[in-house]
Amino acid sequence: MDQKRHTAIFTTASLPWLTGTAVNPLFRAAYLYKAGIRNVTLVIPWLSLKDQKVVYPNNITFDSPAEQEKYIRQWLEDRVGFASGFSIKFYPGKFSRDKRSILAVGDISEIIPDKDADIAVLEEPEHLTWFHHGKRWKTKFKLVIGIIHTNYLAYVKREKNGTLQAFLLKYLNNWVVGIYCHKVIRLSAATQDYPGSIVCNVHGVNPKFLEIGKKKREQQQNGEIAFTKGAYFIGKMIWSKGYKELLQLLNDHQKELSALELDLFGSGEDSDEVQEAAKKLEMTVRVHPACDHADGLFHDFKLFINPSTTDVVCTTTAEALAMGKIVVCADHCSNEFFKQFPNCWTYNNHKEFVELTLKALTEEPGQPTDAQRHDLSWEAATERFLKAVDLDKPSERKLLSRTTSNYLSTSLYLQQTVEDASAFVHHVASGFEISRRIFGAIPHSLQPDEQLRKELGFANTSGT
Repeated sequence: MDQKRHTAIFTTASLPWLTGTAVNPLFRAAYLYKAGIRNVTLVIPWLSLKDQKVVYPNNITFDSPAEQEKYIRQWLEDRVGFASGFSIKFYPGKFSRDKRSILAVGDISEIIPDKDADIAVLEEPEHLTWFHHGKRWKTKFKLVIGIIHTNYLAYVKREKNGTLQAFLLKYLNNWVVGIYCHKVIRLSAATQDYPGSIVCNVHGVNPKFLEIGKKKREQQQNGEIAFTKGAYFIGKMIWSKGYKELLQLLNDHQKELSALELDLFGSGEDSDEVQEAAKKLEMTVRVHPACDHADGLFHDFKLFINPSTTDVVCTTTAEALAMGKIVVCADHCSNEFFKQFPNCWTYNNHKEFVELTLKALTEEPGQPTDAQRHDLSWEAATERFLKAVDLDKPSERKLLSRTTSNYLSTSLYLQQTVEDASAFVHHVASGFEISRRIFGAIPHSLQPDEQLRKELGFANTSGT
């Protein structure tokens, strides 16, 4: 990739909210910079104090964007071990309580000056463009890349009238992603499909987990017992995050799995119900509060059991593999990337789950090769990203025959005309409060309010 090109990464969340769309784009920016791409800007949401108190954990709040940026950079440096010189800019956001998400306010593409508008990476492009009203992304930027993180359809289906809502949302997502993105990357086939999209896991793991795995491999090579504990599962403690499937498997096969002792780590709205269900089992299942997966108490566990099929690419599965553990998980499209690793054992039914779990209790994890460890890293994820969007090599100009060229020109012109008309319709619809509210926008979010403008130092309502 030409190091002089400017890459702006827009995302839907920011630290200290430890959600995937806050953490992974941050690592992406750092490792693009590390790869020699010097003009990188991470664009993240700024929340007023009222929303910060709702969203950020442990009563962490910030009085200014500069204060939050300092926190983010320190958090990152503590994990990657190097200082990164990419830029951080903030756009105005508001927290939607019903969607449990941060939504952009105003035209956030204006955060990047026109002179620097080259490549835009939209992390969750559907989320960022549902209510976008302003300059068209494809017009402002030479290349717009959308990275699909979340299977919104699966979440919507669990709500009231979920089937109808999912049907409508599918077409809304296809619409906005189509008119605003040149290229679309899906982290796995577990997401909604988009025309012309490719499936590629462009995420890596926190380097700390690879360091833990390296020490475990050294212990194994020295003939030491590297793993002294049994099996565990970690995840937000809500039924939809794999707890329902896991406890059902345990309940149905208590006798066969009597030798299994399992520790569950997590916090969430279903914690009490999960604990009650675990108590009813005639086997040892211990339930603990949430804890950082890199904490020392996890290092010696040998087996990570993860029956969840609601994740797009499960971060904790990648982390467990990086630490050198055996992972027993469902044979599901969300786990396709992990199946290349010898320590990842997948099951298709209850019988296979029991067999693999018992086998894992009696065997030691294999020792990952350097190449396998590299494939889990953010360096490898950055390589995959650049290759997926053809930024790993100079652009090539292809010569076409006059007949083919004329045909393609006419076809592309018609396609562009239809797309332009579609984009115009979205621009008009997103410019009226009534239509925005119908589609679920936060009230009065067409422009940032006075408080947000003051905190971000905006001179006027356009956010410039």
